Amino acid sequence: MSAPKYLAIVKKIEALIRSGQFKEGSQLPTHRELAQQLGTTPITVAKAYKTLAERKLIESFVGRGSFVCNHSQLSDVIRAESSEPEKNLSILQPCLSQHSERLNQVFSQILNRGNEALYGYVEHTGLARHRLMGAMWTRHYGLAVTDHNEVVLASGAQHALSALIQCYTQPGDTIAVEALTYPGILSMANMLGRKVVAVAMDGEGMLPQTLDDLCQSSEVAMVMIVPSHQNPTAATMQLERRQQIAAVINRHRVWLVEDDIYGFLNPQPIAAITNFAPQYSFHITSLSKAISPGMRCAFIKTPATECDRLAAFIRATIWLPSPIPFAAAALLIHSGEAFRIAEEQRQIALHRQQLAREQLAGFTLYSQPDSYHLWLELPAYWQADAFTLAAKNRGILVSSASYFKADPLTVTPDAIRLSLMAIENEPALVSTLNQLAELLKRDTRFDYVHC
Repeated sequence: MSAPKYLAIVKKIEALIRSGQFKEGSQLPTHRELAQQLGTTPITVAKAYKTLAERKLIESFVGRGSFVCNHSQLSDVIRAESSEPEKNLSILQPCLSQHSERLNQVFSQILNRGNEALYGYVEHTGLARHRLMGAMWTRHYGLAVTDHNEVVLASGAQHALSALIQCYTQPGDTIAVEALTYPGILSMANMLGRKVVAVAMDGEGMLPQTLDDLCQSSEVAMVMIVPSHQNPTAATMQLERRQQIAAVINRHRVWLVEDDIYGFLNPQPIAAITNFAPQYSFHITSLSKAISPGMRCAFIKTPATECDRLAAFIRATIWLPSPIPFAAAALLIHSGEAFRIAEEQRQIALHRQQLAREQLAGFTLYSQPDSYHLWLELPAYWQADAFTLAAKNRGILVSSASYFKADPLTVTPDAIRLSLMAIENEPALVSTLNQLAELLKRDTRFDYVHC
């Protein structure tokens, strides 16, 4: 009895992959295309692709197609000979080694004091002195806040975003976000049953007129914006754009969540959008990007009418964030050390952006001079998911544009986001960027070989 036809297709494609004729990261024909070439049915091809995926020879993405994985003979040999860890250009965080010892000292100092107030319950979301230091931190970077009683503490910016969505929207409500946005927002909205609507962007971020049109035509419950060094595009709104966005918020009386966790990277403070729409705006900042993700310290500046409501919601869900990291944060802020660390990180980012432009010369890059990350448009012969996979096969982690797309029905730009800070060793960063540049230069298009 002859073997099923789909297994013959599997055997042929596997041979082409291992011989290198189907290159790593290359996109395979669609089920229909290959079926027409082979005189068979799309169902037979689908079975073959499923088997290849189970053997980890290809990887498939819904709506985007199937791509060759990392099983060419050459890549097998390279991986067998290499014990290097993956080089991470996908995560946004500060260079932690720069001040890890200082953080150890601060936490030791806090814990050795024997302050019983750090171990008990408090009525608000945190101690008054911690909220006072939060007000000092946010005021330093452009937020108009005079009353620390309008500051609510949260266990990191992610917790702050989640709390605001749950407290101020209902299942089924519409949340307007940037067309390319932080994936954590998309995950939360999906999990909580909220509808996300993408708002078009330009080089400064969300377009005010498009937002205004959306608010006129739809019932928008909340608008979520990253105004500085936006994730993933690195776009930064200047003062006029921020005022225009605030005017839309005021006109339609819709809640604004201003996620300003990268504001410390601006060379000069830029007034927060919240300053111009204080009745409807929640401003979030944290120490995760400036000092350490492990501190889990976020500050939410609320409208004057909403502090008690949001604090009650946080008490009802987690009672209060742990006071211990906030005690360390307060010490760092009060001494001025937090601001010095943040500036050191900005200077590192400045230097690494220059290194990236040198190593990736000739490619189209978008960023601010002092951003933690950059947005790279791929050459025409590369598709974003295919490039991401090909880079991963070489031990380099990058983030595909599809990861940030708010509207799944829109065309995904062929671009990737590169973080420049997570690789602590600068020579290792330069080497990794150089490897990435070599991969970018490889035209992986090929003529499909008939099986």
